[in-house]
Amino acid sequence: MSSTLKVTRRVPKVVIGGIELRRGRFDVEVDGTIVASVDHNETIETTVEAGRHNLRIRKSRYSSQTRSFEVADGGTVEFRCNGARIWPTYVLSLMKPDLAIALHEE
Repeated sequence: MSSTLKVTRRVPKVVIGGIELRRGRFDVEVDGTIVASVDHNETIETTVEAGRHNLRIRKSRYSSQTRSFEVADGGTVEFRCNGARIWPTYVLSLMKPDLAIALHEE
């Protein structure tokens, strides 16, 4: 039996203005393979095998840090991502590309 990975791209409501400085579609990468892409205010669902996986969100050379997750057979795991929201993080991501996109398990 397979499991489900959900990735939502949205800026948290606590952020004033709610804008992202990194725009365009983000690629969803599971275990080094692109399985989907997600746009602003969109949620994607993809099937994964039960077990441990690595998730990373990418946009060109910019990415999130890699997050490991484990999902049970028939289970669902959910993540939220968004591009840099404040200019200091955006500037830092020019030197350290894995700061460009935030990725959090829900």
